[in-house]
Amino acid sequence: GTRLLSLCLILLGASAAKGQTCTDIPGKLQQLDAGAGEVYGVTTSGSIYKWQRNVWVQVPGEMAHVSVGPAGVWATNKRSLVYKLQDNDWMRVSGLLKQIDAGGNKYLAGVNTEEVVYCLNRYDTISGSPYTHFTTIPGRLVYYSCGRLGCWGVNNASDIYFRYNVKPTACEGSQWWRVEGSLAMLEVGTDGSVFGLSPDGKVYKREGITYKKPTGTSWVNLNFLLQVKHVTYDAGALWLLSLEGDILKCEIPGTGLSDLV
Repeated sequence: GTRLLSLCLILLGASAAKGQTCTDIPGKLQQLDAGAGEVYGVTTSGSIYKWQRNVWVQVPGEMAHVSVGPAGVWATNKRSLVYKLQDNDWMRVSGLLKQIDAGGNKYLAGVNTEEVVYCLNRYDTISGSPYTHFTTIPGRLVYYSCGRLGCWGVNNASDIYFRYNVKPTACEGSQWWRVEGSLAMLEVGTDGSVFGLSPDGKVYKREGITYKKPTGTSWVNLNFLLQVKHVTYDAGALWLLSLEGDILKCEIPGTGLSDLV
């Protein structure tokens, strides 16, 4: 009995670093997104699920990438068509995006297959109309994610950029700031926390983010002993997907900026 227990503890410790409480979540996903208190995910075959009362509940439809946040629930399919969950139904919206992010203050952001960066002002996300006016942002990115204090992106060389002066009515912002480090993807939490993945699947958290210094001060390796392919953060929980698609939910404090509305 004791030997079995110590083996279990070794296995549990293999995925989580010291001082982190992590739970294995049933199921396998290709991508998932947490924001504004909700979690959605998609499987490799395109099935969509919502995490409700500690179980995955299937949502009708077929999508490749899903995002949830203050701007609502948005998704793109494998043909890059954009959809918004409107009155429990997927409404096709004008525009083509590969990756989409609803984490901004009711504005939307994303990139297309050509790595062109786009955003959608709050007026369009709350209008309920399928006709939208996407704004093009200069530069090329493979992943773009927004939160309380602005938007972060990475390009195909894993360079990291922060976009200054992004506003709900002027989502294009004003200028790029190159942030040191190298990440393959990153996600900004609703509270402004930033977590990213290095090209070899290690998880990093951006430290020192404040209103005065929205770009933070340093990257800290969270020392997960598994290779991670996707990460998202909301409400004190960091959700990780392993290379095989296994789901891990870890309790990690955020930046503590949740008092900002």
